[in-house]
Amino acid sequence: MTYQSPISPGVSWYEASVGDRPAYPPLDGDVNVDLAIVGGGFTGLSAAAEAAKLGASVVLVDAARFGDGASGRNGGQLNTGQRSTADEHEEALGHARAKALFDLAEEAKQHLLGFADENGIDIDYTQGHISVAHKARYVEEFRAYPEKMAERFGYPHLRFVDRAETARIVGSERYFGGVYDSGTGHIHPLKLVVGTAKVAAARGARLHENTKVTGLGRANGMITVETASGTISADRVLLAVNAHGDARLEPVMASHVMPIRSFIGATVPLDGDLDEMILPGRQSVDDSRFVVRYFRRLKDGRLLFGGREAYGGETPADIEAGVRRQMTEIYPALRDIEITHAWGGSVGITLPREPFVREVMPGVTATGGYSGHGVMLSNFTGKMWAEAVAGNRDRLGLFKELAVPPFPGGRRFRKPLLTLALSWYAMLDRL
Repeated sequence: MTYQSPISPGVSWYEASVGDRPAYPPLDGDVNVDLAIVGGGFTGLSAAAEAAKLGASVVLVDAARFGDGASGRNGGQLNTGQRSTADEHEEALGHARAKALFDLAEEAKQHLLGFADENGIDIDYTQGHISVAHKARYVEEFRAYPEKMAERFGYPHLRFVDRAETARIVGSERYFGGVYDSGTGHIHPLKLVVGTAKVAAARGARLHENTKVTGLGRANGMITVETASGTISADRVLLAVNAHGDARLEPVMASHVMPIRSFIGATVPLDGDLDEMILPGRQSVDDSRFVVRYFRRLKDGRLLFGGREAYGGETPADIEAGVRRQMTEIYPALRDIEITHAWGGSVGITLPREPFVREVMPGVTATGGYSGHGVMLSNFTGKMWAEAVAGNRDRLGLFKELAVPPFPGGRRFRKPLLTLALSWYAMLDRL
């Protein structure tokens, strides 16, 4: 029987297609280690794998199963750069810092692909991505972007595509042009989760699923991570829970990283005319909406389509209906296609859409808020944290220096204010 996540709605195609995966037992008893990690997504597992490789003793716990959050249920797109574009960073931060942030993201991309290759993890990597303009007034900005990125940031893999070529690539007349990126692509994210966990365990990290953290404290000069089945005492702690932070456990991250729900559907494999028309090159796509629509063809020919969001944390009664409505705006021919899987999950965002990395108490680092760019950035953040605590190099400073203010409104009004603001931007997408 296909596993159903207790913290995220729907059964994803990833869960149905990944096959049997190792189960890791809950923590049983007290333990003393160098490093404790809370959260078994991309960040936590990458940190555990790297730290164990560097010789640290590591325990990682997760309240559910690894990948039950966004890491195992996302759109699978790697993208390029940070969530803010390189030229936006240049305007706000200056060229040197913007270039450093872009280069870091490129290194993150190469690390992810290299890690999978070196460890024999088949992540279904497919090259090619296109970002498309859903309004005509965006086209000139798209047209100028590839040359700017090549000249200012040394990234030569972009090219502008006009409306006709965009229609041929995407298989829809809905868009006005786009930027094609041959230097990135898309993956099966849950395969990466499963593979990274195996690597971490093989290197000696102790991994525990279904182990909810109930408290953080300090005793005898060490940080204590309390659970119902035992206490972890560690020199350093990483909170890598992203959208699943608990203000009662750690209020700083919860005030800076907010969860929104995003929903995805997967169709039956497309064949015949549909297979030849819709993304025949198997590229991934994202559009220029504030509430981004993202879609791609999977290895077996299905169309995976995501974009519907909910801002209050609620789950719609019919995930499939919302996905189908958006999908058929772009592909009317899919009006009656069977959607075999429909699912959702919580994505962590910050107010400026920049990653949140902060020491929230002595020896405790919290990370999250990748705002839709987490597939590669979160993996690399875990690796960078492990390097930093080992005393090798501290590149996390690039993220720590970013201005990421808390959401306004305090604990009581944060979510209502966020819902109001994001609903306003979603309305502007339609104008």
